[in-house]
Amino acid sequence: MNKKYGTHTQVVHAGKNPDSEHGSVAPPIYQTSTFKFDSAEQGRKRFSGEESGYIYSRLGNPTTDALEGALADLEHGVGALVTSTGMSAVTTMYFSLLDAGDHMVGSDCMYGPARVVMEKEFSRKNIASDFLDTSNLDAVRKAIKPNTKLIYIETPANPTLKITDIAACAKIAHEHGALLAVDSTFLSPVLQNPIDLGADIVIHSMTKFINGHTDVIAGAIICKDENVHLRIRSVLRSLGGTMDPNQAWLVLRGLRTLALRMEKSQNNAMKLAEFLENHPAIEAVHYPGLKSHPQYELGQRQSKGPGAVMAFELNGGYEAGESLMNNISVALLAVSLGGYESLIQHPASMTHASIPKAERVEAGITDGLIRLSVGCEDVEDLIQDFDRALG
Repeated sequence: MNKKYGTHTQVVHAGKNPDSEHGSVAPPIYQTSTFKFDSAEQGRKRFSGEESGYIYSRLGNPTTDALEGALADLEHGVGALVTSTGMSAVTTMYFSLLDAGDHMVGSDCMYGPARVVMEKEFSRKNIASDFLDTSNLDAVRKAIKPNTKLIYIETPANPTLKITDIAACAKIAHEHGALLAVDSTFLSPVLQNPIDLGADIVIHSMTKFINGHTDVIAGAIICKDENVHLRIRSVLRSLGGTMDPNQAWLVLRGLRTLALRMEKSQNNAMKLAEFLENHPAIEAVHYPGLKSHPQYELGQRQSKGPGAVMAFELNGGYEAGESLMNNISVALLAVSLGGYESLIQHPASMTHASIPKAERVEAGITDGLIRLSVGCEDVEDLIQDFDRALG
């Protein structure tokens, strides 16, 4: 899709029509495990790579191809890979780019399982890692070692909403022969395009904003370089974490309203954040759209908007937060984020509970921190509901 078009137009039309024969506007679901060859010769050529075409849905499918094409367009990459879950995207990247003896630098505050699987499982394969505050560029530089092959940042970070300078981290990585991967889930391709800022790889949990309907688990990997894309694609197909066509069709359908949903939920989040920041029961609000955010100016430079996720701390700590979560009505008490509905949860006891407490606190995930994903409800209802529950 040509980048000269506006965001809404790109989201609606990104990718390709997989049904050139019949002209179907909505991509069909090619719900098949395997594809018939016209001849034994054709089968041989497809397996050898002499001829393009479909073989088996783990290796490629027209419906998943349509979604991959749309994502590559929106993130300005050479290609995209869709995965069965967000964690499948993360672990496939790890498997593809890191060998025994290698080292990775990661954001200390990222999705809990993405950190835990590296520290507990990949460490058994002699892959080392250091997790630190990547918003501190001096700390990133000091963490680089001769065997560092990957810098993996999440920005804005989950759940503290810290922002890391993507362009600066790309420069550091490339100066040391490493790659930069960015988890851009919180902002989606509508609000942030890390490849344009120098990143080599973009990761998304498409369970969140891209699908947007709280009914599909999915992930994505988008690459800037063709060789990196082909390497990761080979590993993904071998590991088997690929996406099924029905899942791809649902995500692609959700994607078409991404810009509309993000626009509404972000507007709601801005108004709600301003309300909470001025409420006497609130100690602090962490939201990139507020000028009080430590990296407010950086966020303005590298993204098109602050998104719809925030975190806040209440006077009274966890007990006050527990009372709020038990008395809220409009926002639902559930993990995940990025759906059309508002979701509220407690990271320290839920999404990030697997990280040791000392490491959580060091990363800014205090026991009193509450994460809120703002949805598409009427903002007046959200504000009234929080005002009542906080009282």
